[in-house]
Amino acid sequence: MRVIVVGAGVIGVTSAHYLNAAGCAVTLLDAQPGPALGTSFANAGQVSPGYAAPWAAPGVPFKALRWLLSPDAPLKIRPDGSWFQLAWLARMLANCSHAAYERNKARMVPLAEYSRDCLRGLRAELDLHYDERSLGTLQLLRDPAQLAAARRDAAILERIGVPHQLLDVAGVLEYEPALARVADKVAGGLRLPNDETGDCRRFTERLAERVVVDGVQIRYGADVASLLFRNGAVVGVRLAGGDEITADAVVLAAGCASRALARPLALPVYPVKGYSITLPLHNPDAAPRSTVLDETNKIALTRFDTRLRVGGMAEVAGFDLRIDPRRIATLKRVTAELFPDAGDLGEVEAWTGLRPMTPDGTPLVGASGMGGLWLNTGHGTLGWTMACGSAQLLVDLMLGRPAALPAFDYTLARYS
Repeated sequence: MRVIVVGAGVIGVTSAHYLNAAGCAVTLLDAQPGPALGTSFANAGQVSPGYAAPWAAPGVPFKALRWLLSPDAPLKIRPDGSWFQLAWLARMLANCSHAAYERNKARMVPLAEYSRDCLRGLRAELDLHYDERSLGTLQLLRDPAQLAAARRDAAILERIGVPHQLLDVAGVLEYEPALARVADKVAGGLRLPNDETGDCRRFTERLAERVVVDGVQIRYGADVASLLFRNGAVVGVRLAGGDEITADAVVLAAGCASRALARPLALPVYPVKGYSITLPLHNPDAAPRSTVLDETNKIALTRFDTRLRVGGMAEVAGFDLRIDPRRIATLKRVTAELFPDAGDLGEVEAWTGLRPMTPDGTPLVGASGMGGLWLNTGHGTLGWTMACGSAQLLVDLMLGRPAALPAFDYTLARYS
């Protein structure tokens, strides 16, 4: 089977790898001059199945109203002038019930767990290294209300079989000793021992190098303008320069650009803006060992070998890629609060990117409902966490092989 994969972020490159490994002839296209130059460039660095949960959750509408008045709010909504934004927000609000939250989390966690296992297998098979660590991740709880919410999440994790530990202050400091400097800010923690961390960009670059050796054709600077149709089915793509490339199947792994390319399908994928800073570590003992997720600010602080990545925030504001200095200031403030001696905040590299998010938080993986077109997009904040498993699931569905997870849970059909 000849397959075109559109998008060379972590989702597209892993899709190309698994398709090629299954015997397909793969062409990978991206408008950028290299891999992982969009959303995969500087994310928070977590491979965190245990924290795989939808943004649409009980209480979020009321929190969003309260956050309107806070300059440090983890979620901001700015009208972009489109009906699609309003419709997407309405769908997201409809998923804020307890029943919807549990249903969506029960779809997301198994895919994330499966993906982490696929990542481990791929890492061992190809001897890939990307500042990876397998030390678990820690949700830092600062007050009793957060402890109560963590207990509710732990109950869901218990039901779906995800290992976890609810920790008191002493337990938190045992796993993240650097937090002893700010122990007065710690009320407890929820630890996921099987979670991992690593630099998504480095992983994607190294895997892209490997797939070329293995026979995948990659064309960078190839801006896909539209899909090619014949008799109602997709048979290839047309590039911005007018060139046409045909194939037996096309996989859309283009993140937020997927909706525009698949316009007849009205994909419910909206760009949700996130931020990160990266700083060199001057005092490794004063830095986290793995990822610490600050529940108060919804910000993750992740240790790479010689760097600290701090990421978070969500802005529902269309395709605006301007860096808001107030958001960077918030990331610096949280870093200074929790790990004040880890590095020099005057040396940070600031970044922003657009996460392709669905209203229910679950990605779109599998058949599109249109002949010849397959989807692997809409992973939101969890593209790095879900990349390998989504790619393997996609390939199994495309080739008619037994899939590890229920196909319907991840296809566009669940919205109909």
